[in-house]
Amino acid sequence: MQKAINISPSLLSADMARLAEAVEIVAGDADYIHCDVMDDHFVPNLTFGPPVIAAVKRLNLIKLDVHLMIESPGRRIEDYLKAGLDKDDFLVFHFEAEPDSEKYLKLIRNAGVRPGISIKPGTPFENVKDIFHLCDQVLIMTVEPGFGGQKFMEDMMSKVSAARKLAKPHQIIAVDGGVDINTARIVVKAGADLLVAGSAIYGKDDPAKAIVDIRKSVTDIS
Repeated sequence: MQKAINISPSLLSADMARLAEAVEIVAGDADYIHCDVMDDHFVPNLTFGPPVIAAVKRLNLIKLDVHLMIESPGRRIEDYLKAGLDKDDFLVFHFEAEPDSEKYLKLIRNAGVRPGISIKPGTPFENVKDIFHLCDQVLIMTVEPGFGGQKFMEDMMSKVSAARKLAKPHQIIAVDGGVDINTARIVVKAGADLLVAGSAIYGKDDPAKAIVDIRKSVTDIS
C-alpha cells in the first residue's frame, strides 16, 4: 500500500509582500504551509513571528506547519500557541535550541497542537530517540537551517530511515532543505512522508503546478 505523501511549501521562498496571495496560490494542492520562524540568533536570518503566523491562520485556507528556528524556543512557545494553532497544525522546534525538549513537546500537545522536533545536519538521530515518542513530527534538516536554496545533503537519509523504523502510524517524518522534483524521490524512498519545499515551488512560474509535479514524481514509490 502506498503511503500518503504530504507537501508543505515554505513561505521563506515566497514574496513576503504578498504572503496571503502566496498561501492562496498553493492552498488547493498543498497539505500544509511551512512557516519558517527565524530569529537571527539560532540561525543567521530573520523572518517573522507570532503576528504573521496568526494572520496566515486567519486565512483559514490550509493547515500550518510552523518551524521555530529560534534560541530557547520554550520561552516563546505560548506566543505561538496563542496565534491560533489547533489540532491539525504542527508546532516544531529545534532539539539543539531547547535543553528541556520533553517539557515543551508535552506543553504543545496539552494545548491541542501537534508537537514536533527538528534536528540540524550535525545532530545525530540517536540524540532524539528518547523523546521520539512525544513527537507527531520529526523534521530532518537536509541543509543548514537559515537560508533557502541550499544544496541537498543526501547523506542525511540514514536519519530519515532510522526515524521511519521507529515511527508509529500517527507520526510524520519530514525533510526540509533542497527538496525538488528530483530529490523528492530520494527522501520518499528513505521513508519521509512530509516534504518541505521552498524555491522548488515558489521559485516556479506556477507554484501550484510545481506541487502537482513533485507529487507525481513520487507516486510509484511504496
